[in-house]
Amino acid sequence: MVVNDARTGGHTSQGVPLWLDDRETVTRRPALAQNITADVAIVGAGFTGLWAAYYLLQEDPSLKVVLLEREYAGFGASGRNGGWCSAIFPVSLARVEKLYDHQAAIELQHAMNDTVAEVGRATNAAGIDCDYSPEGFVSLARTPAQLTRAHATVAGADAFGVPGQWKFLDKNAATSIINADGVLGGVHTPHCALLHPDKLVLGLASWIENHGGVIYEDTAVTDFGDGRAQTPGGTVTAGVVVRATEAFTPEFPQYRRNVAPLYSLVVATEPLPQDLRTRVGLDTRTAFNDMRNLRIYAQVTSEGRLVFGGRGAPYHFRSAVSPKFDVNTKIHDKIVSTMEDFFPSLAGVNITHKWGGPLGVPRDWFPSVGYDRASKMAWAGPYVGDGVATSNLAGRVLRNLITGTDDGLNRLPIVDHHSRKWEVEPFRWFGVNAGLQAATASDLEERVTGKPSKISAMLEKLTGAH
Repeated sequence: MVVNDARTGGHTSQGVPLWLDDRETVTRRPALAQNITADVAIVGAGFTGLWAAYYLLQEDPSLKVVLLEREYAGFGASGRNGGWCSAIFPVSLARVEKLYDHQAAIELQHAMNDTVAEVGRATNAAGIDCDYSPEGFVSLARTPAQLTRAHATVAGADAFGVPGQWKFLDKNAATSIINADGVLGGVHTPHCALLHPDKLVLGLASWIENHGGVIYEDTAVTDFGDGRAQTPGGTVTAGVVVRATEAFTPEFPQYRRNVAPLYSLVVATEPLPQDLRTRVGLDTRTAFNDMRNLRIYAQVTSEGRLVFGGRGAPYHFRSAVSPKFDVNTKIHDKIVSTMEDFFPSLAGVNITHKWGGPLGVPRDWFPSVGYDRASKMAWAGPYVGDGVATSNLAGRVLRNLITGTDDGLNRLPIVDHHSRKWEVEPFRWFGVNAGLQAATASDLEERVTGKPSKISAMLEKLTGAH
């Protein structure tokens, strides 16, 4: 939907991701209309399902792989994210160490780092042009508390055993990359790339279909388990059924409390003039944010638009997911205000797109992937908003588990990790939204005290999230 945006004086596409602009139309593939059999049936055609199909067919081209998608490939978080392919894992290495062991945590970080590069290798090999740009990620420190956290981030990584994961940047070094207002310093990691999510979706889907896979769209799976996936048009009987449903998982009664959907919202500007981009340090393909507690994320696209997103939208009772939640005027306005706080010279710039979508959060914030041969069920996710890279890693693990391939990926902590269920309502609603409010309060606390937030430290201790 396109509406006139009085705040910016232009027309704004509401609820439709910027990334879809590069499609003339969203052409739907035919729905499943009969009973069929398959070796692998994947429920969901987002990044998890697409990468799993890609690696399975690469490993064994004889496999019959089908993907079942209620909307269209890439409809969910895979087509609505901010375009970061990063090595961020939503749980701290200290929490991974506590749950598993020190070496497991280090190997997980190394695997995440390599996954960023693997996305580049795989897309290059498959001939997929998705604007992949591996220039890393800078997190700016714009308050004294954030600067303290920047120093602690680098020291903590070095002490843990992943030296070089983060490099400290002084004020001059940080502003030479992103010349945002009020920068005091920051940290940089090379383990991040920017990409165009929908181009990646389209490329993977095309490769899969060219190698024998079949994608059914407009095909809602109503129930699945024990080697079957039921849809209104027919039932798929398969040797393995893969659940790749991310934030939509709670819509299946048996998984109602496995995942809490949280919304992340995004805006995009019109293409910015080259002189303005040069002046404010936006002539770059380096991903960036600052070190606040309520996460934000930003990038400049290949055509010079600033894409700026963030968390903060409320969790909806009983894990409700709806297109009407993709636009939240209050939160979108806060995101624009934050963007203008970074770059005052962008005040009043035309915002051409406002969109959002749900991301999946397990109770302990810990993504997982696994395969139960007895029940013929495999799964991957959810990723707590860091799934562009992690879904690739999950796809390779699924390939290994399903085909019987054994390598080091099979022993990563995400494999067969089981999170406990979320609380029943209304406790889930109170708890999740209280956590969001606490993250907001943490940033306010830091602005007042100039020191790292005690509220944030308590939240990380409780959840392991960082």
